[in-house]
Amino acid sequence: MEDRRPLLQVDELKQHFRLSAKYTVHAVNGVSFEIGEGETYGLVGESGSGKSTIGRSIIRLYEPTSGRVILDGVEISGKLNAKEQNLLRTKVQMIFQDPMACLNPRKKVIDIIAQGLDIHKLYRSRQERTEKVHRILDKVGLSREHANRYPHQFSGGQRQRIGIARALIMEPKLIIADEAISALDVSIQAQVVNLMKDIQEETKTAYLFIAHDLSMVKYISDRIGVLHLGYMVETGTTKDIFENPVHPYTKSLLSAIPHANPIKEKQRVALSYDYRTSGIDYSKGTQQILSDTHRVLATDAERAAWTAAETAAL
Repeated sequence: MEDRRPLLQVDELKQHFRLSAKYTVHAVNGVSFEIGEGETYGLVGESGSGKSTIGRSIIRLYEPTSGRVILDGVEISGKLNAKEQNLLRTKVQMIFQDPMACLNPRKKVIDIIAQGLDIHKLYRSRQERTEKVHRILDKVGLSREHANRYPHQFSGGQRQRIGIARALIMEPKLIIADEAISALDVSIQAQVVNLMKDIQEETKTAYLFIAHDLSMVKYISDRIGVLHLGYMVETGTTKDIFENPVHPYTKSLLSAIPHANPIKEKQRVALSYDYRTSGIDYSKGTQQILSDTHRVLATDAERAAWTAAETAAL
């Protein structure tokens, strides 16, 4: 994957919201990452860290303050012409957190799923439109009879499958899943994630998987980026992050994951991390290369101290 052009490149993305003449919220501060074709990139961090803002900036629900976003070799972060806008609207789709809030309650499922087809005129006849919707319903594990029902007639897990079907029918290259499973029961979460993995194997669609549940991110992701206060504090493969975390914030997140084994759970020590008292200033750090796949936001002194502590612990 390293020797091929990435499907998505996010380079120094900043997203600031001016609330008044004196106050601006710096939601995202110079975040960079890449996603390869057919890859799942997990974006994790606590609430308010900027995860959802990044997803919405990529898809242009928010206008990025600065930085570049390149999809399949085409920049989609500046002023877009008709062709670039069409690429963004068809090849990047989003699955939202609350499946009920993003489904029109007055529309039947067939019309909700086919909305993208209608906007971009991607069928030649009503029969072809219906066939496309039926095929995608089969793919997400719903019955064709469900096409003529309304969203309130479904469970939460089924509604999320409708949201996935609506994204998939456009045959996107990238799907941004913004906390797509956090509103669902744990057993349903596993079903939806397994469905997403099966679809990925079949279609080679890439995912930007935004979540705060680290165990689920570990299960689905090839690589992971850890966000805190709008900064990418650490990024690497799933193995890098879970087996060799370097940044204190990453370590504190991982230490909060409960163990299924009760003996190990008793021995688990949750690490606390407070940015205000840590002495760390994210704005002074640079992306330090730890390996071909692993990077951490740190000054030279911080990197030396953290890696020395790791070596001593071993």
